[in-house]
Amino acid sequence: MRDVKPPRNMVAILRVLRDAPGPMGSERIARELRLSGIDLSERTVRNYLFEADAHGWTTNLGRRGRRLTGLGRREADGALVMDKVGFVAARVDELTYQMTFDPYEKRGRVIVNVSTFRQRDIRAAARAMLAAYESNLGMGHLLAIAGPGERIGDFEVPAGLIAVGTICSVSINGVFLREHISTTSRFGGLLELESGQPKRFVQIVNYDGSTLDPLEIFIRGYMTRVTDAAASGSGIVGASFREVPAIALAQVRRLASLSEQIGLGGVLAVGRPNMPLLEIPVAQGRVGLILCGGLNPMAAVVESGIATTNAAMKTLCEFDRLVEYTALRELASGGR
Repeated sequence: MRDVKPPRNMVAILRVLRDAPGPMGSERIARELRLSGIDLSERTVRNYLFEADAHGWTTNLGRRGRRLTGLGRREADGALVMDKVGFVAARVDELTYQMTFDPYEKRGRVIVNVSTFRQRDIRAAARAMLAAYESNLGMGHLLAIAGPGERIGDFEVPAGLIAVGTICSVSINGVFLREHISTTSRFGGLLELESGQPKRFVQIVNYDGSTLDPLEIFIRGYMTRVTDAAASGSGIVGASFREVPAIALAQVRRLASLSEQIGLGGVLAVGRPNMPLLEIPVAQGRVGLILCGGLNPMAAVVESGIATTNAAMKTLCEFDRLVEYTALRELASGGR
């Protein structure tokens, strides 16, 4: 079977149908395309739609127009991957600006990752997460726990699953931004720890060159050793690298300390102005920061053989929805 790669105009049409509340005809599709800067005639759109029908991407409903099929939805979501390069960096900026958390009042929305696993795995998963949190390998010491039908931010937990919301390291960007400190998020990576201290990055993925969150990639590839790090102080954990203006260093240190006190935490190392940090160079007038990966506790769950889904930077969650990680102890003993 021939591998069909749709051109940009076809992808644009499929995405209009994907985002539409119902079936659409060629006239409406052409109008929507013009609003986004793509000028195609109604006839040209019809020709594309006939081709989409032939590939099974759309269903012709007659006068009602076309409806996207499941195959078409996958094509719209997956086509032109180069258009998505830099998506992670853009998502970091988007959530940073949407975050409303006030670290002095301890209220507002923070950014969380959301992970799910089966209800029957709750005890083993809680034990794995506990070990990571007790060794300070999570982002702070707060999390959200939700059962079927409950919500973490705008995420509703499906039947049969437990969801855990872990603090995302991008929340630190939001704390800094509130005090007018710009943060450059450079990459996520795997950080080697030795005797509990950061030693070196062994893998890195730049945020502006990736379509997926780096730590999600590393967890899926079973590349972490969070369990070892929790047990002995030596292992491989997820971490990220930031740059901040050197002129704001004193303020950055103060905010990092405040974040630690209120449970967001996660700053593993702060560099010196204009100097490399763990051999990672920084620009002139900048300082490097290394932040703990918020998904590290879930990496420990995956390492223990439990199937999970992990979505970094998934949603914004009210701070008062979070609880101390010690709540996991009851779950580890069979509670909830």
